[in-house]
Amino acid sequence: MLEDLKVLDLSRVLAGPYCTQLLADLGATVWKVEPPGGDETRQWGPPYAAGESAYYLSVNRNKQGLAIDLKDPRGQELVARLADRADVLVQNFRTGDAARFGLDYPTLVRRNPGLVYASITGYGQTGPRATEPGYDAAIQAMSGLMAMTGESGGKPVKLGVAWVDVLAGVHAAAGVLAALHERERTGLGQQLDLSLFDVALAGMVNQAQSSLLTGRVPPRLGSAHPSIVPYQSFSTADGDLALAVGNDRQFERLCNVLERSELTHDPRFASNEGRVLHREELVPIIAALLKRLPRDIWLERLRAAGVPVAPVNTLIEALADVQAQAREMVAEVEHPAAGVLPMVMSPYGEATKGRREAPPLLAQHNRDVLMAELQLTQDQLDVLERDGVVVRGAGKRSADT
Repeated sequence: MLEDLKVLDLSRVLAGPYCTQLLADLGATVWKVEPPGGDETRQWGPPYAAGESAYYLSVNRNKQGLAIDLKDPRGQELVARLADRADVLVQNFRTGDAARFGLDYPTLVRRNPGLVYASITGYGQTGPRATEPGYDAAIQAMSGLMAMTGESGGKPVKLGVAWVDVLAGVHAAAGVLAALHERERTGLGQQLDLSLFDVALAGMVNQAQSSLLTGRVPPRLGSAHPSIVPYQSFSTADGDLALAVGNDRQFERLCNVLERSELTHDPRFASNEGRVLHREELVPIIAALLKRLPRDIWLERLRAAGVPVAPVNTLIEALADVQAQAREMVAEVEHPAAGVLPMVMSPYGEATKGRREAPPLLAQHNRDVLMAELQLTQDQLDVLERDGVVVRGAGKRSADT
C-alpha cells in the first residue's frame, strides 16, 4: 500500500526502527542509515543469529541497509541528498544533535518542502527535560507505569518488553501517515515531535483518567484490573489461566460453570461495581474453586459457556499456538548470513504478505542505493569507502548463538 514512498531511517534501537518497520511492512522503501559501527542493538545479545542479535533482527525487516559516517561532512551531505529524495525521515537523535549534522528539519525542509520529518526523543523538543536522554525503562519509571506494575505489596516492576518504545513507534507511524495525508492537500510536509514521555502518559488511558478524577495513584494489583472483577490470572490444579469477565452476564455464566450460581444473587457481587468494592471477598472464593480441577478442563467448560478465558502461556507456547499458525504470525525468511530465519511477522496480515525480507547486514545496500539514488560512480564510492565515510557492504558471517 505504501510502495511509492521512500523513507530515510536515521533511527536506532527500538522506537524509530519499529515505526519504520511498520512502514516497510506496508510496502515503503526504507533506507536504514547506521553509523560505521552499526546500530548498537546489533550487539545487544545473546542470542544471535550469524552475529546479528535477536533484538536488532526483531525491528529491521524489509529495509535496505546503509552505513555512513555522519561525523564527516561528506557523509552528512550524502544523507542530506537522500533526504532530498525521501518522502519521510525518521530520527531519534538526542535533542540538538540533528542540527549539528545539518540534518535538522529547518535545514532539510528548505531543500525538500514536502518532507515529513518525525523526531522521536525521550521528552520532546521543548520543555525543561528536552535535553535528557530517554530510555524505555527510565520512561516507565518516570511516567508512573512502573509504580503501578507488580503484585500488591511488592516492589515496582518493569514490563517484560519495552512497551513505551513500541507504543511510540506505533504513534509515530500513525502521525507520519496523517502528515502524508495532509501533504496531499497542501504539498507541504511537516515536523512531528514525538516524546516517549508523552506517549507513556497518553498510553495510561483509563488509569490516567481515574487518577485525574480521584487524585489517587493506581495501586499495584498484579494481573488484576482496577475497575473490573474478576479480571486476572488464577491458579488451577496444574497451571494458570486468566479470566476476563467483562459484564454481569458473563459473571453469571462463570458462576454456573463453577457450580456456585448463588453468587450472582449475592448483593455484594450482583454488579461489577459491587464486585470491585468487594474483590477481597470474591477473588479468594473463585481462586479456591478453580484450584479443584486441571486447567484444560476449566478452559473447555468456560469457553463452552462463553466466558472469556485463556491459558497463561509462555511466549514459546503463544508463538506455537494454532491461532498464530493460522494467521501466519511466524514465518521463515532467507537471511544473507544466517540462512533460513524464523521471525514474527507483521500484524497487518494480507496487506504485508509480499514483504518478507530479512533485516539487512551492516551496509548491505550501500552501493546499490547510493548509485541508484545519488548517481555515485564506482570510483567515487571507492574513495568514500577508503576514507571511511561509507562502509563497504558486509559479507557472509559465521553463525553463532
